[in-house]
Amino acid sequence: MYTSVRPLDISKDRRELKTEGFTVMSTMKKSVVVGPPAAGAFRERPAKPTAFRKFYERGEFPMALEHDAKGNRISWKVEIEKLDYHHFLPLFVDGLCETIHPYEFFARQGVHDLLEHGGTKILPVIPQLIIPIKNALNTRNHQVMCTTLKVLMHLVVSGDMVGEALVPYYRQILPIFNIFKNKNINSGDGIDYSQQKRQNVGDLIQETLEVFERCGGQDALINIRYMVPTYESCMIN
Repeated sequence: MYTSVRPLDISKDRRELKTEGFTVMSTMKKSVVVGPPAAGAFRERPAKPTAFRKFYERGEFPMALEHDAKGNRISWKVEIEKLDYHHFLPLFVDGLCETIHPYEFFARQGVHDLLEHGGTKILPVIPQLIIPIKNALNTRNHQVMCTTLKVLMHLVVSGDMVGEALVPYYRQILPIFNIFKNKNINSGDGIDYSQQKRQNVGDLIQETLEVFERCGGQDALINIRYMVPTYESCMIN
């Protein structure tokens, strides 16, 4: 007795094989090459515990939080001009990585207070500020980056020769600028309120680079363009 056997439809049981590119399996039939993973250039990095938080919790900062009609502000228990800037200013800059209240408020406001009253004390401390500034920018956190960019603009105009003293450190600070320079919010016909609040990273980077060029002396532009090739001078007509 003859019985016909129907061949199995193997093609229906075969599933697409996902594989990486440039491998032996990628040349096989029914294989689908998966694209490369995202580089993660804009991905937020977790910040490490800061020395600022440790000193704050110990109560080693001569300050307190004061409330008034205009909002919160720092009440300093000593004259700011008499503080040891080599000790306190790097600690407060290190605290720029903080995003939790009250650490974030004290670090941000404390840096601006120290820069406002520092005068000639700021210039010798510049080398100690580079690593904390770099760490804050490398977090890639939107809030932290905006705060750090505003601090950099204040730092450059806080004293004589400070802008020129920062030029040798552009190679450590500006790589993050080059990544986020064009990261603006495309709101179309809508209103971008972040511009009014100065919370747009791309605009703040452009503004900071222009301040660097104006205050950095004759070598500032060439060093800026070395790290941020797309930067256009604001001083050359």
